[in-house]
Amino acid sequence: MMKLNKDVVHFLQNQGFVVVSTIDPAGYPHNSCKGIVEIDEEGRVFLLDLFHARTRKNLEANPLVSVTAVDEHKFAGYCLKGKARIVAREEMNPRLAHAWEERITSRLTKRLIKNIHGEKGHALHPEALLPKPEYLIEMDVEEIVDLAPYPSGD
Repeated sequence: MMKLNKDVVHFLQNQGFVVVSTIDPAGYPHNSCKGIVEIDEEGRVFLLDLFHARTRKNLEANPLVSVTAVDEHKFAGYCLKGKARIVAREEMNPRLAHAWEERITSRLTKRLIKNIHGEKGHALHPEALLPKPEYLIEMDVEEIVDLAPYPSGD
């Protein structure tokens, strides 16, 4: 497991979602949007997967995973690569389930405030319709890729 510096942790915690990439049985990448529940400097990322679909099946067959987040305005981003495992609800730390509920509440509040201010967005509040988590994905980070472009030196 690779330690994460505070800048990477802070950046990822402030993203509304990340793109999680797994590998399907045919060897093709599968991308899915997920929410980070928690991330620590020790190099562990906790993501909730609310649907029993391809991401879970892919991870059960192949634990290699990447998590990518980009902030277009800041022209910054990171890709974390590592291995993941599925943690069933029965094994899940109740603190993580509570953290997820807090993140959903925060997202609903932000959307509501933006709607009140007249910013166009989703007319409904899709977060309120999300199912309760039945498992989470626990990832151990093994590599960090800084996606910010470097000057070429030409």
